[in-house]
Amino acid sequence: MTPGLDVALLLGAAVLLVAVGAVRLSTRLGVPSLLVYLALGVGIGEARLGIRFDDAELTRTLGFCALIVIIAEGGLSARWSTLRPVLGLAAALSTVGVVVSILVVGLAVHLLLGLDWRLALLYGAVLSSTDAAAVFATLRRLRLPPRLVATLEAESGMNDAPVVLLVVLLSREAGAAHPWWYEVGLVGYELAVGALVGFAAGFGGRWALRRAALPSAGLYPIAAVGLTVLAYAAGAVLHASGFLAVYVAGVLLGNARLPHRQAILGFADGLAWLAQIGLFVLLGLLATPSRLDAAVLPAVVAGLALVLLARPLSVAASALPFRFGLREQAFLSWAGLRGAVPIVLATIPLSERVPGADRLFDAVFVLVVIFTLLQTGTLPPVARWLRVTAPAEATEILVETAPLERMRADLLQLEVPPGSRLAGVHIDELRLPLGAAVTLVLRDGVGFVPGLDFRLKTGDSLLIVATHGVRDETERRLRAVSRRGRLARWFGEYGEDRDG
Repeated sequence: MTPGLDVALLLGAAVLLVAVGAVRLSTRLGVPSLLVYLALGVGIGEARLGIRFDDAELTRTLGFCALIVIIAEGGLSARWSTLRPVLGLAAALSTVGVVVSILVVGLAVHLLLGLDWRLALLYGAVLSSTDAAAVFATLRRLRLPPRLVATLEAESGMNDAPVVLLVVLLSREAGAAHPWWYEVGLVGYELAVGALVGFAAGFGGRWALRRAALPSAGLYPIAAVGLTVLAYAAGAVLHASGFLAVYVAGVLLGNARLPHRQAILGFADGLAWLAQIGLFVLLGLLATPSRLDAAVLPAVVAGLALVLLARPLSVAASALPFRFGLREQAFLSWAGLRGAVPIVLATIPLSERVPGADRLFDAVFVLVVIFTLLQTGTLPPVARWLRVTAPAEATEILVETAPLERMRADLLQLEVPPGSRLAGVHIDELRLPLGAAVTLVLRDGVGFVPGLDFRLKTGDSLLIVATHGVRDETERRLRAVSRRGRLARWFGEYGEDRDG
């Protein structure tokens, strides 16, 4: 290997390990980890270690690759039971809300900063997308009603698609623009076909993975993530929205009863962390610290217009047909977090050499740093002040499935979580269907074969063998008992999967 490559690997590994360690540090200090990663990028850049990097086109390409992985993980981890009731509002926020936000921010920076209309609308477009990585990482640490969390996560997963299209359209040269009705039709086509491609990839992938007998459990996570990337590529080839295709495919795959489902989610989560680290460090490396001081004023002006005017108006306009109270709307307005996505979007006009694009990139970079610190740090007290917090709930059981192909059976693995009604139930009271049996229990690090009179308790891990024909029925019964206890059927609980 060449010395240059050795040094690059050394530096890359060191940055990665420091970034991983920074997650723990940022959690303790209450500082968003994305800011630590941005600081790492700035620190190894030309102003500190002297690494010069100014390739906006490469940053745009790698940024899109990272966003594919981040959005895929968001889709895979989204629960359909909580997503379905808020799908209409999330779609409205991703379309109507985006348009309102672009117009309000564009008008504000045009009047207050004197920017021409094209650049002013680019400010609005770049800043109109909430960031999936920032939203997923922040909201999962808060105790909020599922409806609020699902709305914000669905919006951040869906709004990248229309925003990318609008930023690309606004970045084109004036002579390359088409009539407005053509552009509107083009956006509609790309979103519709992107959704269809995502459905096709998701349904086809879940059908194939449930029937495939792959020789290694580690291949299932690779195949699942590969299917989401395939959805993006197929959408892009058809000149449709690849980002929407990724999210739709991820939701369909994540809510299917796939073999090694928890391993798939864990693998996607690790890839998403890697994508976030690489993306934020790269964006920090692209920034020029000597220019950032001049970007503070436009960043503050655009940020205040976004947070105090554009976001509340876009939420109010989108929520009109839906039953969302004023307190919930206020929290939705404040929790519309910006992160790496606006910075990545700012590289589009930068790579297209739009006049003023360098100032736009600097302003967006500064804005993300300032308002990420402001908003993420105040989300918990704002949630308490608005009284939108949720009480702690019992953890839903997670059933992991591994295929035993030659035996035409599946091995189910689950742990009795805190609050589950499985605790206190005897093995024979589970009433598992014929063809399913508890074969092993792990308690306090000791595994043994339980008798029918063995009583379960919180923290027990169970291995259950079920034939293909009764696997789904077995999972439903386990969920029913976990929710309502041994008399679940008496209470009308049949264990329908709330996550699917």
